[in-house]
Amino acid sequence: MSLQQTIMPALKAAMKAKDQTALTALRAVKTAILLAQTESGAKAELTEEQEIKILQKQVKQRRDSAAIYLEQGREDLAAPELAEADVIAQFLPEALSEEEIEKVVVMTIDSIGAEGMKDMGKVMGIVSKELAGQADGKTISNIVRQKLS
Repeated sequence: MSLQQTIMPALKAAMKAKDQTALTALRAVKTAILLAQTESGAKAELTEEQEIKILQKQVKQRRDSAAIYLEQGREDLAAPELAEADVIAQFLPEALSEEEIEKVVVMTIDSIGAEGMKDMGKVMGIVSKELAGQADGKTISNIVRQKLS
């Protein structure tokens, strides 16, 4: 079942419940999906990987905005951003723990024989592809950097 088919019932439920936070977040996701579908050169249907990337981008945008608001002491603006991020994150696949990510990184380093920071790009490319949608790029990067140094 595509993401769009999953979001529509949730959007309707948010409308009925008059949940403005969920409604705003889900409308933003729906808009992002429609924009991705109508881009020039795009296929009518998005792949699951593309849908996950859209969701991750939406969650990251909200968390980054909330972090900026918190730095400026604006908790009143940060709270809705974090709430929207939580609503959108419900549709993402379960994230892996740092230990699980670390196992994949170590296996990748061993399999390609990476030595030192010069091989970080190779390791990052392979691990990021393997863990697409299950781990944050920043977390992967930190673990790879830690293992290679």
